[in-house]
Amino acid sequence: SSGINAEWSLRPGSSVKLNRKCYYGIIADGLHTHPAALRIAHRTNAPCAVLVTDAMAAMGLGDGSHCIGSQSVTVTGKKAVISGTETLAGSVATMNSCVENFMRNSGCTLVEAVNCATKHPAQLLKCVDLYGTLDFGTVADFVIIDTDVNVLATFIGGDCVYKSDNIVGFFD
Repeated sequence: SSGINAEWSLRPGSSVKLNRKCYYGIIADGLHTHPAALRIAHRTNAPCAVLVTDAMAAMGLGDGSHCIGSQSVTVTGKKAVISGTETLAGSVATMNSCVENFMRNSGCTLVEAVNCATKHPAQLLKCVDLYGTLDFGTVADFVIIDTDVNVLATFIGGDCVYKSDNIVGFFD
């Protein structure tokens, strides 16, 4: 069994055994979490890592000032701050960029990083019978990526809803 198996002492003379997986979310956007923390997280409990983007509504809008609800935010690169401050308002990183960043900084494989964005969250939410894998009978929501983790196509319910101009020969 993978995950954390620990014996925690509650008070002198008593203890409880933890024989269950201890999942944790980690924001791998290159801003929230230091690369060393990504390495430590992966090396100590890789089977339970769940990648999180912390993406806000400004994702995809590009650099500049944007009104998100009643809040004005300024986006520069992957960083979104409350306008006029240096206070982080959230991330504008996509999940594929978080997968790439986690892979590069933790030293894990592409398969391990993709599992942190797909299979592990489904296991945590106890819906792996429908999501997180491409097993027979599961919902056919998936992306096709290249080795640089660029999204080439997106499928929802088995239907292609996005196709990059960079994908050649796959749909011919």
